Amino acid sequence: MKYIIYARKSTEEDDRQILSIEAQLVELKEFAAKEKLEIIASLCEAKTAKEPGRIKFAEMLSLIEKGKADGIISWHPDRLARNSVDGGKIIHFVDRGLIKSLKFPTFWFEPTPQGLFMLNIAFGQSKYFVDNLRENVKRGLRQKIRNGVWPGWAPVGYLNNPKTRMIDIDKEKSGKVKKLFELYSTSKYTLKSLANWCKEKGLRGNLGKEIVISNVQKILTNPFYIGLMKYRGEIFEGQHEPIISKKLFDKCQEVMSKRGKVQEVRKHNFAFLGLLKCASCGASITAEIQKGHNYYRCTKKKGLCQEKHYLREELLSEQVKSFLQKVSLSSQDTEKVLAALEAEQEKAKQQTQSKVESLKEQLKQVEIKLGKLLDIYLADALSTEEYSAKKQELLSQKVRLHEKITDFEQKGLSWLEPAREFVLSLNQATKLVKTENKKEMTTFLKNIGSNHILQNRQLIFLPKTPYNLVAERSEANQRNLTFPYWCRGRELNSHLLKQTGF
Repeated sequence: MKYIIYARKSTEEDDRQILSIEAQLVELKEFAAKEKLEIIASLCEAKTAKEPGRIKFAEMLSLIEKGKADGIISWHPDRLARNSVDGGKIIHFVDRGLIKSLKFPTFWFEPTPQGLFMLNIAFGQSKYFVDNLRENVKRGLRQKIRNGVWPGWAPVGYLNNPKTRMIDIDKEKSGKVKKLFELYSTSKYTLKSLANWCKEKGLRGNLGKEIVISNVQKILTNPFYIGLMKYRGEIFEGQHEPIISKKLFDKCQEVMSKRGKVQEVRKHNFAFLGLLKCASCGASITAEIQKGHNYYRCTKKKGLCQEKHYLREELLSEQVKSFLQKVSLSSQDTEKVLAALEAEQEKAKQQTQSKVESLKEQLKQVEIKLGKLLDIYLADALSTEEYSAKKQELLSQKVRLHEKITDFEQKGLSWLEPAREFVLSLNQATKLVKTENKKEMTTFLKNIGSNHILQNRQLIFLPKTPYNLVAERSEANQRNLTFPYWCRGRELNSHLLKQTGF
């Protein structure tokens, strides 16, 4: 009777369990010599047996089917199969008489009904071991996720700590990753340009590979960087330290959602194109060149339109400048207002405690809701999809509240920083009037108002609060906005800003 020695290790990695195959071969050859068995081939395989498809295993069955061998020597039945398909093949070959003998130093087998029954049990135990191991591993991973610990490789900007089994911030790369988000949030960079930026700055993956376009997109959409973890479609709260704020992350998602749209290539640069709609029919306002000048008119793409007149760009620019003058603040007055805000800041910091306590109470309520939500889910009152969606919503609220608490504790009342930005924007209006940069004028108008329309050659739009209040006060004074007229009497700019929502 001719035998084939089959030895297998349980992993495909070259540096693990190499000695297990050598040990099997030594033991099996000694066993064959002791039993005086004829060996025609020794096949070794470094591949898991939990799935069918092993090359050497198929080669062994092919040799047996061709009649070149009629027996197998292996260390244990689990070396031959840990899945029902390969185990079934061995049993089938025994039933057909192709395999007349199976020899195991650690297991007894004879081609009898009793022997086949015991072999079936051995294969079943091997499969049960693999299935049970898989479930235990999955259970362990799920528990790590519930505990807020990422169970896999850390993303770029973080490191796996082998001692604590936690995820630590990579001090060398985290700053570059944060800069990556900041650059993309400006809408001035494409994924390709950011991939080139990573190459220039030497930012690579944790395995040393270059960061390509798909990697950049994966980084920018990964909630891991704001302290959350997405695992199997569900969002979990992580214990790791965030690298960026949720506000910055949301801004990047907003930019990405607007990407991919085909942009029209324009032969001529019309500064106010894309800003206006027609007051009569709601169609877009287009532009064209006539006699060396830019003119704006209704496209009339929605049918008949009463607006038949053209508006020259110079006249439209004067209307824009006229409004900008109403919401302008000189550099000298800007410094005065900012100084007043600075004085208010110290007072504001003392007023934050009650607000922080309120936010912490809201945070506590969110955590209670998360607990109740889990109880409802465990009671089978919610589907997995409903549970995941509501959980993600509550976790997003929790992250926002954490960020608000941090902002209040560090900066004082939340209106201070927007108030500074508002005052600086008024000063920007002054500079735009002087420089006459029409493109920046268009951007400014989009940022401070909405529903920009052209009616009877007149620019009309709705300024946001508090720009509308400032413009109204300027009109009431029949002069450009200046510091003395804006803050009359004992009224401070900071008080006005607070009243208007800033």
